[in-house]
Amino acid sequence: MPEPIANLKQVAIVIHPQMPEARPKAELVAESLRENGLSAVTGLLQEEHVRKMVAAGQIDLLIALGGDGTMLRAGHLCGPACVPILGINLGRFGFLTEIDHHHWREILPRLLTGDYWLEQRMMLSAMQYRRGECLGKWDVLNEIVVSRGQMVRPVHLKAYVDGRFLATYVADALIAATPTGSTAYALAAGGPILPPTLRNILLVAVAPHLSIDQAIVLAEGSSVSITVYTDHQAVLSPDGQLPIELEDGDQVEACASEHTTQFIRFQDPDYFYRNLTPYLYQNPSTGRQR
Repeated sequence: MPEPIANLKQVAIVIHPQMPEARPKAELVAESLRENGLSAVTGLLQEEHVRKMVAAGQIDLLIALGGDGTMLRAGHLCGPACVPILGINLGRFGFLTEIDHHHWREILPRLLTGDYWLEQRMMLSAMQYRRGECLGKWDVLNEIVVSRGQMVRPVHLKAYVDGRFLATYVADALIAATPTGSTAYALAAGGPILPPTLRNILLVAVAPHLSIDQAIVLAEGSSVSITVYTDHQAVLSPDGQLPIELEDGDQVEACASEHTTQFIRFQDPDYFYRNLTPYLYQNPSTGRQR
């Protein structure tokens, strides 16, 4: 199990811009940390001063107040900078967060004494190529999705694994997900659930038409290349960000990133399986229980 953070001194507490009610709570967390001898800054996750401090190595820990979307955005920022993340759940699901917002005061002393462990989560490195030229690169925590655009017509996709042809898909989309992403869009599309500490890529087709419809788990270390064949709009979406338009013949390649996202965990390492069943039988986004 990884060692706790050495010399924890500077903490950033960030909130989602659409959760203004979280700002007073962020200030309370910061005040509590300062009372215990730490330096703390607060702000929106996308604010420049926060991002610059993380990138410059001036932050030892980032505390994110929000939901799973906030945690994904925090992972994009903190993964490449090797900054651990502690999630305080203000959202609905909380697959990725660790503490309910009602209980942070009783849990915080464990952070200060090093009574936690760091969970390493694989990230994907994705690149878009057009006629051999790299047009963009992204590090994502959940998945990349190559899909049709606004027109309701499937796209033709060819997938290659480690340079070898795998399959041709005629589908609404093809998802290449991390184990973290296996409980997100890939799960909704019928894919399997992978333990979060694996380092495998999961391929799941969305609404395949006369195409392979089984999800495929690639061997650890494998890469995937997806080539688009279409005469209408196709797009690439990395972790649900704004879609990037693709042209006929564009290639999207994905492999395990050199970066990992580190989450602070106070629960024992079996927490994932223990917490999974309640989520499967109670969808927080509906506001209903069953």
